[in-house]
Amino acid sequence: MRNCRNLFKTLSSAAILLAVSCTLAAAQATGPLIAAYVYPGGAALVPGQIDARGVNRINYAFANIQDGRVVLGYPQDAANLAFLTGLKRRNPALTVLLSVGGWSWSKGFSDAALTEENRQIFIDSAMSLIDGYDLDGLDVDWEYPGQAGAGNTYRRKDKQDFTLLMMELRRRFDRETAQTHKRLYLTMAAEASDEYLEHTQMGQVGNYVDTVNLMAYDYYIPGSDRITGNIAPLFESADDPKQVSANQSVLAMEQAGVPAAKIALGVPFYGAAWRDVANRNHGLFQRGKGGPDASLAYDAIAKTMIGHGFTRYWDAASSVPYLYSPEQRIFVSYEDPQSLAAKCRYAIKHKLAGMVFWNYSSDPSGTLLRAIDQGLLGSVPAP
Repeated sequence: MRNCRNLFKTLSSAAILLAVSCTLAAAQATGPLIAAYVYPGGAALVPGQIDARGVNRINYAFANIQDGRVVLGYPQDAANLAFLTGLKRRNPALTVLLSVGGWSWSKGFSDAALTEENRQIFIDSAMSLIDGYDLDGLDVDWEYPGQAGAGNTYRRKDKQDFTLLMMELRRRFDRETAQTHKRLYLTMAAEASDEYLEHTQMGQVGNYVDTVNLMAYDYYIPGSDRITGNIAPLFESADDPKQVSANQSVLAMEQAGVPAAKIALGVPFYGAAWRDVANRNHGLFQRGKGGPDASLAYDAIAKTMIGHGFTRYWDAASSVPYLYSPEQRIFVSYEDPQSLAAKCRYAIKHKLAGMVFWNYSSDPSGTLLRAIDQGLLGSVPAP
């Protein structure tokens, strides 16, 4: 609350609105955040597919940006949003946010944030969707300010424009809350890299958001990285050539000015596979190749690999598992209940907001979600 007290000492309207937001956030904190990215990719959600009590926030991915406006991306989105908000009947504490952008649909962010007029168009369109579908806020997934991402338009001034966009979104949300008394959440996804921090002003942006969803995964990517590695190591390993970890990313985000209580530790519900990996060190940190099937849902890993020609190993230094098949020369890095338990303990110890995962459909059995519920809540919520 130090930030809130300092802000009340100023007389600017932006500072007052921000202070009110901080006060609301503190007053309504009800426990650790368990957030799921739900990405149907154009498919329709069906009853029984989402555990309404296993999570307390859903980020529905993704809305697109067209002509500077936030728009729904698929014909099924309207029905899916109605389905998700209907889950609140089973869990009144559940919040449903619309996530805009992502890797493929961040092309319009730089233009949308470029001027005050453009930002107003973006914010008005976002509010129209939030009101129209009775949502609880917006999750901004700009990948990435000041960087090309998936061949996106980008500018050096994205760094400042991103801050302005988030500040103006916060102001609008606070005004809406003052009128309707319904809390609106503003969250964002952030890459876990020094380069991301160099191209953003997270010390300022962190004041305007309720949560930073730290994407503490994809530290190694088949194809991009010619050696194998842990895609989501909790801690650095002395053997790791890149010396990367979730812990390192959390500390860097805190050093940039984001409070620990606003950081949600991101975890992957998928794995990554490398082929043509020599049988040395069980395939870990060895040369390998990517391929069209390099990304694997946890469900597929559990059903077709574990106990089917692959041996599971535990990297004690990084607190993550991996698989290797000497016959097939395939190495797989992934997340499992043991590694998630370790990350839950880390989140509690470091007083983080909680955890967020990508994405729900990769774990239809609920094995990984139950591990998070158990680790953060001490029990699995009743269905």
